[in-house]
Amino acid sequence: MTTDTAIAWDPYTQAYAADPYPIFQRLREEVPLYYNEQYDFFAVTRFSDIERGLPDWRTFSSAKGGILEIIKSGMELPPGTLIFEDPPAHDIHRKLLSRVFTPKRVLGIEQQVRDFCVRTLDPLIGEKQFDMCKAFTIEFPMRVIGMLLGIPEADQAGIRDAGNDRLRTEEGGQMDLSEGALLSGEVFGEYIDWRREHPSDDLMTELLRAEFTDENGVTRTLTRDEILTYVTVVAGAGNETTGRLIGWAASTLAKFPEARAELVADPSLIPNAIEELLRFEPPGHAIGRYVTTDVEFHGQQVPAGSAILFIVAAANRDPARYPDPNTFDIRRQIGQQLTFGLGGHYCLGAALARLEGRVALEEILKHFPSWDVDWDNANLASTSTVRGWESLPITIG
Repeated sequence: MTTDTAIAWDPYTQAYAADPYPIFQRLREEVPLYYNEQYDFFAVTRFSDIERGLPDWRTFSSAKGGILEIIKSGMELPPGTLIFEDPPAHDIHRKLLSRVFTPKRVLGIEQQVRDFCVRTLDPLIGEKQFDMCKAFTIEFPMRVIGMLLGIPEADQAGIRDAGNDRLRTEEGGQMDLSEGALLSGEVFGEYIDWRREHPSDDLMTELLRAEFTDENGVTRTLTRDEILTYVTVVAGAGNETTGRLIGWAASTLAKFPEARAELVADPSLIPNAIEELLRFEPPGHAIGRYVTTDVEFHGQQVPAGSAILFIVAAANRDPARYPDPNTFDIRRQIGQQLTFGLGGHYCLGAALARLEGRVALEEILKHFPSWDVDWDNANLASTSTVRGWESLPITIG
């Protein structure tokens, strides 16, 4: 049996949050197919197993959700959720969103992104101490999503807070899956109705206008509810994870000041440093799937109907894939990056996250070439989906 009483990993406990990598290493080495009896799920941790499993949507389905609580709940998910769909519906909805969420559109907002960074960081020059999360990382991603969607700045903070509240948990607890709590996009409703009457050059307007052929062969535009779902997914996925990435950049570079000094001296290393940060401290540690048919890992069976977690944070430190994986190396050749997923559900916002990470780190290093973290007062957020800093007080110089 895959359960090992000597190794017990609870995905909801905060006990592992500070440093989950030792338990991930034990799982990877000793129990590469792990079963948790308390919550009734399986988990795999090796790079090769996750590389095999994630693209196989027929065996490992997204239709019941990609988060353990959602999969186990059996809740009905609305159509158009995209990240919680299988082909053919997934392919139709993804193709539609990829038509409006283009690399050109992402690159087109780079100067706006940089302007926001400068506008936010400039007033902090001369400060000896401030909280990087409160001053910058919490605000930044929603501003960028707002630029893409065309949401007025005055409304962005409320939308950000609503999305973050959906993910936040009590310590050791699970997400609120009560009706409407998870994917309610009504916070965008009034704005969508207004934008329908006042079109502009933004992603929201393109979603309102885009024609596509749906899974029933009908050529049409999106319904209001479908647009609400799309926008909620884009805003939620892009907000929480990117903020955590930039927080990890700040904390990791404080631990590795030599790497930080190299980046200050040669900013051309920053894009690869972002890739290494995504590998070394991924904001999302696990991707959940529903098992549709009996499948084997390491000579043991995972029965149809099971929930399984692909623990990408463990695979990112698999020595079979990355030499010396616990070393942070800004010159590492990353190759295949599991942090954004793999296969048909590869993160549609990966290019945006990379742009945000690069521009933010460029501007942080320009403004503050050196800093330390007040570790005694730094706090990790309590969520069951992403891992990152809620508070990260830093001392400049």
